[in-house]
Amino acid sequence: MPADSPARATAREAIALLTGPAGFTEHRPPSHPLPPDGPLGWAGYDAARERAATRTGEEESVVYGTGVVGDRACVLLAFEFGFLGGSLGRSTGDRLVAAYELALTRRLPLLALVATGGSRMQEGMVALTQLQRVAAASTRLRAAGLPQIAVVRDPTTGGGWATVGAGADVVLALPGAQVGFAGSRVRPADADPQAYSAEGQFAAGQVDAVVPPGELVRALTHWLRALGPHGALSAAPLPRALSAARLPETGREAVAAARDPRRPRAEAYLADYFGVRLPLHGDRCGGTDPGLLCGFGLRADGLPVAYVAQCGTPTRPAGYRAAARTIRLAGRLGVPVLTLIDTPGAANDAEAERAGAGAAIADAFAAVAAVRVPVTTLVIGEGGSGGALALAVPDNTHVTADSYFSVIAPELAAAILKRPPSETGATADQLRLRPQDLLELGFARSIVS
Repeated sequence: MPADSPARATAREAIALLTGPAGFTEHRPPSHPLPPDGPLGWAGYDAARERAATRTGEEESVVYGTGVVGDRACVLLAFEFGFLGGSLGRSTGDRLVAAYELALTRRLPLLALVATGGSRMQEGMVALTQLQRVAAASTRLRAAGLPQIAVVRDPTTGGGWATVGAGADVVLALPGAQVGFAGSRVRPADADPQAYSAEGQFAAGQVDAVVPPGELVRALTHWLRALGPHGALSAAPLPRALSAARLPETGREAVAAARDPRRPRAEAYLADYFGVRLPLHGDRCGGTDPGLLCGFGLRADGLPVAYVAQCGTPTRPAGYRAAARTIRLAGRLGVPVLTLIDTPGAANDAEAERAGAGAAIADAFAAVAAVRVPVTTLVIGEGGSGGALALAVPDNTHVTADSYFSVIAPELAAAILKRPPSETGATADQLRLRPQDLLELGFARSIVS
């Protein structure tokens, strides 16, 4: 990896690569001197610290302060891996907590550049309990509605990954970085190394994006703009319809139009709606659903909007969990939400049941019900049962002319009613699932044209 890459850079080099000419103002917490050889009296600890300080020019394994990335002020903290492997001791904890408190006091986003091997052996349980301090400081920042972004460098392992890294709202990783709770010296000898890589963590839904170093400043600038903090809150504008479909005369026509493979899908709507899209990836439980797109976006006028968009496939439990994560984050940061509905229903295979389909759908319903920012819903295709309704907001749902919404798909409704397949069309007519029916029934506020 190149020497000027943020993955292998020193803490100050990593910060400078992001702040550039805008510069960085370092802060330091009040000094709390350690006893000789640390809290455990570990023989040689003071000498090891002195060697690390001489080698790196740093007093501790974390540097923090304020700076500007792109055009956004933020609090930056960066781990110095050359100082005892970027490990966390009591003084490191002091600096991390002070960085979070600085962000809280200044009401600025926190940007963490993480490269750490975990807790410091020479300080034992005193080092380990710093994770509790960091978690508490992160929680206070979260409660204040301020965003936290982590860039995980090489390596990011142990408690630093499990708090500052994975605990952030958005997690970006540098290519090839070692990322995982278990470091290389403590994991099983036969463990798959891919699972402990940035790319492996992305595949497992634990990292939102793997970003090449040359694209990092641009990506972070967009994320800082999207996540805020923001001023006055307004509802997400309603997308325009992307097809010239006419209203269907029958229920069976409505279903056919919604299932037409030529109909515009979520990708087309999102591309038309946003100037910049910033995907959130995965459910943070080891799962992903490629048929459910989540993230934040910036419209041409700069308005940030969070989005959750179904892509026409049965939505899987990981998709609902990712949607709930996105909606809750938007609610906490004060960003309006747009949901695009297009699914024949929730995935109903055995794998989905084992993955907790019912609980995941319930959590999505709860996230929509509890969120305190405006949600705008547009049905752009199939609205299949509770699997679609879980992501639709009451009183602000709109439909396109080539969509339908039904208590269940017509084929399944016919089966439940013990009707032959030949009566599926008639059942679709009886369900009153057409866009104009949904408007008349009070489910939809408008038919978008």
